[in-house]
Amino acid sequence: MSDTKQIRIFMTGVGGQGTLTATTLLAKTVLSQGLPVTSGEIHGMAQRGGVVESTVLIGCKSPKIGHGEADILIGFEPMETMRALPYLKCDGLVLSSTEFMPPLSVAMGKQECPTIDDIKKAVAGCTNKISFMPSQTIGLKAGAVQAGNIAMLAALCASGELPFGPEALEATIKANLPEKIQAVNLKALELGVAALNA
Repeated sequence: MSDTKQIRIFMTGVGGQGTLTATTLLAKTVLSQGLPVTSGEIHGMAQRGGVVESTVLIGCKSPKIGHGEADILIGFEPMETMRALPYLKCDGLVLSSTEFMPPLSVAMGKQECPTIDDIKKAVAGCTNKISFMPSQTIGLKAGAVQAGNIAMLAALCASGELPFGPEALEATIKANLPEKIQAVNLKALELGVAALNA
């Protein structure tokens, strides 16, 4: 297994978005491919609106991601994408939602919220491997706003950055999610792949 390419994935969002579900599904997909994986929650606040950060590391000995070490940054909320940029490796891949779910501090007017253009500029200053998508809108189109996270995972699997494609994620969804939510998530998967290629 020592020849497994090391891939460090940093995921960030806000509570109530399903960031940890997405982390678990991605880790299970990696495992299903016979690859060594470590996943963890760095900083999680279960209540809605709190920042949630998690990691999925493929073929890595250390379970941590330091600044400048993430090969891939997935931001389920654009402000959190911007906040997590220090973790990104130079020229790493950024997949980010364009739709805000402002944290409490912004909702209460204690903090300014950057515009999506500010965020796109900040990301472009770090890498040119960037994909933005309206994940909540995609999730709603699939049937549930949280399914937007699955759409983003699907886009990641279709990006060519991982040693497997969207069909591996599809098999994991079928094997691990309750039947009643499978259809929504499989639709989100299809829409996520389409959004990446749009």
